[in-house]
Amino acid sequence: MVLAINKLVFNNHISKNNIFCMLLSTLGVIYLIFKGNFTNIETLKNLNQGDLWAMGSAISWAFYCSSLRIKDKAISRNVFVTVSSVLGALILLPISIIYFILFPVTGFTPYLQSNFILGLLYLVLFPSWLAYLFWNKGIMEIGATRGEIYTHLIPLSGGLFSIVFLNVEINWFHIVSAFLIIIGEVLCSKK
Repeated sequence: MVLAINKLVFNNHISKNNIFCMLLSTLGVIYLIFKGNFTNIETLKNLNQGDLWAMGSAISWAFYCSSLRIKDKAISRNVFVTVSSVLGALILLPISIIYFILFPVTGFTPYLQSNFILGLLYLVLFPSWLAYLFWNKGIMEIGATRGEIYTHLIPLSGGLFSIVFLNVEINWFHIVSAFLIIIGEVLCSKK
């Protein structure tokens, strides 16, 4: 999506190397999703509404990354991420209020436990604030076309975490998909 947006909206030149690397890395992601069997149509039957929301999120993320180029350079990354977060929270506030009216919370005890508070603190600091800060810096340094390919590391790291934390057995499709994703990333990252 980033390649298409950069070409169609910003009229960027997209090199054959970027296209090849993106296709190679994407093939690795698809290979992982299909567990090494592209003819396994049963995998597509497991798609649900959450998967569709994730795809929509990926499309909006592509627009976000491609549009970072038009951000005023005078605005610091911290201020940009803070304002984006506050605006996002304000947009979600009415939805949250409606949700809590429809599904009222009966007790606050689970939300006051140390594990919940530590987990929430982790989410606020690392995958929310710092991740956006570092991502924006990276995109500003190397551009969305070269930077966006790194999102293919997300399913790769998800697979790795499932092996480490959920005791999922390593299969040959894990290794093949990791190889395709990493080779695509390395080739796209070279100057």
